[in-house]
Amino acid sequence: MPADTAERRPGILYDGADKEVGSITITDAPKGVLLRVEARGLPPGWHGMHFHEKADCGDAAFQGAGGHVHSEKPIVHGFLVEGANDAGDLPNIHVNDDGSVTVELYSTLVSVDGRDGRPALKDADGSALVIHANPDDYSTQPIGGAGGRIACAAIP
Repeated sequence: MPADTAERRPGILYDGADKEVGSITITDAPKGVLLRVEARGLPPGWHGMHFHEKADCGDAAFQGAGGHVHSEKPIVHGFLVEGANDAGDLPNIHVNDDGSVTVELYSTLVSVDGRDGRPALKDADGSALVIHANPDDYSTQPIGGAGGRIACAAIP
């Protein structure tokens, strides 16, 4: 059974069985954030990854993390959709055959503290990084067909 959210350490990726599978770091930058993900024990292949609106990775399906971080409602998801406003969008990651992944990427859609009007990752209820079971097709609503949530980390 997954640990209570309070027992989970920020910046640590957990799977649905409450196993630590990696870590994340977020670095504030003048025009966005730099995200680094290092993980192991994930299913090989392509996976969607998004910033979610709450720092709650306490349930096995990570539903407590809520929806994607967004700049306005209604939320329009997808890098390939004209007028998309889903600030939680991130590129897919590819997990190696041995279940490991290391990736560093930059997002201009969010900020750590709300700089320049971009949604803040560290707002009153925090946020989380969620890795999904399937790749994001960057256009299907609401989450690009990315499927279930397989790993989650509260933003440190």
